[in-house]
Amino acid sequence: MLFNSFGFFPFLVATLLVFIWLPLHWRWPWLLLASIVFYGSFGAGNLVFLLAVIACAWATGYGLTHTSSTRLRRLIFTAGLVIILGSLAALKFYDFLASEIERFAAAYIALPNMVLPRLGITAPVGYSFYAFMAASYVIDVYRGVQNPELNAGRLALFVAWFPKILAGPIERAPRLIPQIAGVLRPDSILFLAGLQLVVWGLFKKVVIADNLAPVVDNTFRIAAYASPMELLIAVYFFAFQIYCDFSGYSDIAIGISLLFGIRLMENFRRPYLALSTAEFWSSRWHISLSHWFRDYLYIPLGGSQVGAVRRYMNVMAVFIVSGLWHAGLGYGIGWTFLVWGALNGAYVWAGLVSRGFWSGVAAFLPKMAASASLRLLRIVLTFHLIMVSWIFFRAHTIDQATIVIGKIWTALPGLPGLAVRYPFTADHALGAVLILVLIAVEVLDERRPLFERLAAAPRILRWSAYYAGIFGLIVVGRWQAGEFIYMQF
Repeated sequence: MLFNSFGFFPFLVATLLVFIWLPLHWRWPWLLLASIVFYGSFGAGNLVFLLAVIACAWATGYGLTHTSSTRLRRLIFTAGLVIILGSLAALKFYDFLASEIERFAAAYIALPNMVLPRLGITAPVGYSFYAFMAASYVIDVYRGVQNPELNAGRLALFVAWFPKILAGPIERAPRLIPQIAGVLRPDSILFLAGLQLVVWGLFKKVVIADNLAPVVDNTFRIAAYASPMELLIAVYFFAFQIYCDFSGYSDIAIGISLLFGIRLMENFRRPYLALSTAEFWSSRWHISLSHWFRDYLYIPLGGSQVGAVRRYMNVMAVFIVSGLWHAGLGYGIGWTFLVWGALNGAYVWAGLVSRGFWSGVAAFLPKMAASASLRLLRIVLTFHLIMVSWIFFRAHTIDQATIVIGKIWTALPGLPGLAVRYPFTADHALGAVLILVLIAVEVLDERRPLFERLAAAPRILRWSAYYAGIFGLIVVGRWQAGEFIYMQF
């Protein structure tokens, strides 16, 4: 029952109508039931994992509440965190590591017959997201940031709230639990904003991302035989496919939540307009995960309040762990995600090293530093650095990624001539138009939120925009074409 499936909309309407009809004190239990039904639609077995994580988080919070012994609190906290995050690591990586150890043993230590046991199971959809939410709850309770939620049902709704369970945002208990425990009531202003976000998120997914996907998939399937121009187009298309697919999900999740009067955190903020890779990762792309790593990994390691060497190590540790977190069923489990993480960590290192130099340039040439042309140059450079890293994210192996990069790099001097002779298709033209539409919207939104512009626009212009979006969804949209990429991670 994906957001881009036709079966989801009757479910959403029915959930909303019953929610409005029910007395206030029955609303959150109804949303919990709806969330269980929604997640169960992806397989009843998934509910076992979900309920186990919820039970572990609740038991850990309960245990931390009912003991004053520092040693016992630490033991309860450690046990809860190890179970939640350890299960995630085991389900994601154990079978992969077992096969890699066997391969290493056969190749380097003359043990060709080594066979390690396998789990034979993988993490269910959305496990990384709700495991991180449960882990953040346990950590916040242990730190005293969050009071333990002794009502198991409300804690379950915090973890399982259906709009966000598959691919976030990764919410925090201090933000979401008070909303669940409070008065849940639709608000007309939030309702309208929610509908707009849902439509825009669907447009990103079914119109933009899913129309770019066939070109990307077909090219990466034959990367070793594809021409440099084919590969370059696929790489550009993938950068926008993954953005529209993931941010589209977040927009829909936030929008659906607003229909019920629940506010989720912003997860994307026009990331391809970032001026640096540090800005891209810290405040524009997958913000909820970036903040999770900042608060629960980077700062506990010492953050930036340590010496230069340790600071650089802390930055790289965050990106390596981020690479591990992203490794999943989406594009297979492999070393490419570690390379992707390390490459982005190296980008941030380069930014830290050169920060003093660019500050000096800005002080010496303030007009040039503030110029629109330099800003545009920085945006274009940042985008292309991120785009190169996406190659490792999308490729199935490191060898495939290096082939793609090598072919494009070798052909760069002759690309203008190759572009003139290349047989572009209707799919390429449609993809380019959709990307240009997205960029135009993002640029306008950066200056002033798009929905504010629409609210202030004349009625005919406002409704023309709405009808254009709906028309695009109906005519160009590829409904039920594919899952959301990040729900597989």
